[in-house]
Amino acid sequence: MYSEPNATTFRYSNAPLRSSGRATFLWLIASLVSLAWLTLWIWSRSPYGRYLDHGQLAGNDSLFVLVALYLIGWTLMTVAMMLPTTLPLLEIFRRLTVRRQDRAQLRALVIAGYLGAWAGFGVAAHLADWVLHEIVERSSWLAANAWVIGVGTLLLAGAFQFSGLKYRCLDKCRAPLSFVMEYWRGRHDRRNALFLGIHHGIFCVGCCWALMLLMFGVGVGNIGWMLGLAAVMAVEKNLSWGGKLSTPLGLALLGAGGFLLLNHL
Repeated sequence: MYSEPNATTFRYSNAPLRSSGRATFLWLIASLVSLAWLTLWIWSRSPYGRYLDHGQLAGNDSLFVLVALYLIGWTLMTVAMMLPTTLPLLEIFRRLTVRRQDRAQLRALVIAGYLGAWAGFGVAAHLADWVLHEIVERSSWLAANAWVIGVGTLLLAGAFQFSGLKYRCLDKCRAPLSFVMEYWRGRHDRRNALFLGIHHGIFCVGCCWALMLLMFGVGVGNIGWMLGLAAVMAVEKNLSWGGKLSTPLGLALLGAGGFLLLNHL
């Protein structure tokens, strides 16, 4: 019989059961994330590295191939950068489903839902970026002053760090137990697992979308920027003092955007 999850759901009577499968689960997640980083690193240094640049979608190749390559690259970037930041929620869900025979499938559905939310944002962000490129091609001033777009992205990312939406979504991401208790309910377990991942992904997008837009300025394959942003978002979401990082990060981004703006005036 189904019972709603609560705080006591995660307290087991013996240590072996409590830690059952934890090492294997962490090893699988670490392997998935490492493989994503390695694939991106090799891809960025291969003759096909140009396809990690969203601007290459205007090339001579088949549109289907170009879009598919973009989505693959974006998903790899999401796995590498964002999946580690959601590890606390995944660990709670692992403990919640540790006794179930379908636990592997349920955990995979949570991850698939989470990545699906980020894939949806990636498509929307690319479409917006494509529209922006079309505008630039029709504006001689913007074409001659493309730096405005980079400065605007920095200022937008910096300003968003002070918004109410940022803090609401960040609070959700920083309370994984409450999140699981809120969204893991009902009798349709597979659907609920998928929706749990999607909902968590939506709040994660709401928290980090402006920072991820910076990747459009430097390219998906820029490993250095990816590592830096991934570290910032992991600290912001998971460490006890991470919530205090938003203000100095916002000031730094605004300062960088302001410096570049003054430098071009």
